[in-house]
Amino acid sequence: MKLSELRGVTEKRLKDLNKLQIFTPEDLVRYYPRAYLDLTKRVRLSQCYHNDVVLISCRVAAPPETVYAGRRSFVKAWCDQGGELFSAVWFNAPYVKQKLKEGEYLFYGRVQNRYGSASMVNPVFEPLDKNYRLKGIVPVYTVKGGITQRVLRDLIAAALRVCAPESVIPREIAEKYALTSLARAYRDIHDPPSMQAKDDAAERIALEEYFVLLSAFKYIKGGKDDARLRTYSCTEEEVGAFMSRFPFPFTEGQKKAVRDVYENLNSPVRMNRLLQGDVGSGKTAVALCALYMAAKSGYQAAFIAPTEVLAAQNDRLIRTYLPEYECVFLSGSAPAKEKKQVKEALASGRARIVCGTHAVLQGDVMPKELALCVCDEQHRFGVAQRNALGEKGEGADMLVMSATPIPRTLSLIFYGDLDISEIKDKPKARAEVVTAIVPYKKYDDMLEYIGEQAKNGNQSYFVCPKIEGDEEGSLMSVTELYDELKNRLPRVRFALLHGRMKDKEKTQIMSDFKAKKYDCLVSTTVIEVGIDVPDATIMVIYNAERFGLSQLHQLRGRVGRGDKKSYCFLLCGSDGEEARERLSVIKQNTDGFKIAEYDLKMRGGGDFLGTRQSGKFLSEIRNLRYPPEVIFEAKKLCDEAFERGDTALLRSFALKKYESLKEVILN
Repeated sequence: MKLSELRGVTEKRLKDLNKLQIFTPEDLVRYYPRAYLDLTKRVRLSQCYHNDVVLISCRVAAPPETVYAGRRSFVKAWCDQGGELFSAVWFNAPYVKQKLKEGEYLFYGRVQNRYGSASMVNPVFEPLDKNYRLKGIVPVYTVKGGITQRVLRDLIAAALRVCAPESVIPREIAEKYALTSLARAYRDIHDPPSMQAKDDAAERIALEEYFVLLSAFKYIKGGKDDARLRTYSCTEEEVGAFMSRFPFPFTEGQKKAVRDVYENLNSPVRMNRLLQGDVGSGKTAVALCALYMAAKSGYQAAFIAPTEVLAAQNDRLIRTYLPEYECVFLSGSAPAKEKKQVKEALASGRARIVCGTHAVLQGDVMPKELALCVCDEQHRFGVAQRNALGEKGEGADMLVMSATPIPRTLSLIFYGDLDISEIKDKPKARAEVVTAIVPYKKYDDMLEYIGEQAKNGNQSYFVCPKIEGDEEGSLMSVTELYDELKNRLPRVRFALLHGRMKDKEKTQIMSDFKAKKYDCLVSTTVIEVGIDVPDATIMVIYNAERFGLSQLHQLRGRVGRGDKKSYCFLLCGSDGEEARERLSVIKQNTDGFKIAEYDLKMRGGGDFLGTRQSGKFLSEIRNLRYPPEVIFEAKKLCDEAFERGDTALLRSFALKKYESLKEVILN
């Protein structure tokens, strides 16, 4: 059935639905609420904290009006809640002026309460009239244009009547574990009789999605010949001598990881290992040991990273610690002549190691005898990309690394076929990083302190969540911050870095920053992974509540990489209890694995997992909240289904699903 055939879908609504990435009735059914209104829990606006998201009832006292402020305009309405007047404003929503009339309404949205008087920004609104009176638990969706909450609810209800999803979990298994019908779960997720029913429905839908996903990975990973094709001649003594090249002693965790790799490379089956380590734990040194084992044995090795900045940094390390072997560098921004020379050096076997970005995955890059593949920051690469790298050399050994500690529950999905090494300790030379939540009243003092530190040769990062600000004005853009800081600290040398710059420009800026040509770097999260500047001792993160905890931990890991005491300052744009609780977790914890587990519980698996634009990974459950145990249960059901052998229907679903999983990342 086409979406246009659904009752209530006019030609204009069809276009508006497409803007929401809804193209079929099935898409409607899987368009989950981003929140729920419990109509029994309404609050007084005057009692709310700044940036709280709340539900209130109020009366629109006068028709809304358009307000012009320079080039920008917004819709503003004056409202009355029990005798207390407040304003509500909507940015980029001119339709509000036609939709909002005088009368009683429910408002659901974010509160601004900065100067003692509360207001609301871009609230969702529902009329409370005799003909349409909301009751019980009401879903709230992300809407745009002419699609209102009421219209979307009605369309989803119509879609559920004609295309309720069917489960692909074998009936015998579903009955054995007394699973609720999937159709019932979808009804309850969109029209829950209670909050508990909504939670149960979210678990059931997530269980189904993980079941299909795990089955897809099981098909992808199965059937490969893991027999070893090459014999490594590098000895333990030679590896030990190589480790002594480093100016620091290896930690026990690093030594164990090197032993794991050495034993893998000398076992009857090829290596397929994940190396997990917290920020600053020394994973790259272990990777260099693996590259040495391959090169010393006469084979070729590849070391790829997700960004040119990080790949260039790895390239410099290889040339420093393995100078006896020819290493070539390959990136997308390299001139055509240089690319051709690199490819020829690899094809002839002259170049022993190739270091680069995704460019190494291109089909015309054909090393003569690639024996080992090291993939840095594995969470930035997709499953298909990892496989493509391995296929560059028949039976190649694979070492993938992640500096984003992944909860064991998620490791089941991504790395069910990999052996796992974890580096839990850190080099003793690493400096302590003090984390502080800085109130805005202390902002000027913080800037003054950073200015003094710059005079002493200590460098700082300033990180914004976005390249451009938001319409509400609650997020500062990285370019606005750059201009502001240059004015506030005119004697400090600032550099600007963000993802829209060309790779060559980003690499040059990072190189100059490391060479101390700049005192401070104003950046987006492009500096999140792998950047190593020993003299950077201060990390300032704006709107810290907008980041995941694991991402905050990654950013904090950019400082304290030398022997100087370092600081991470978190600037919070919300006074809400949840924001304060989350940031206190970062302040009180330095163990990335513990932080990741907490982040998973707080944000849910659907939010912890992310996606690149070209691959929709678990987007179907992104707004759902469910416990991590659902993943374990899905794995148990998946294993049982495969043991039964009755997976013909599941295979078609799973492989179709895999087509949308080519670029899996973590947020």
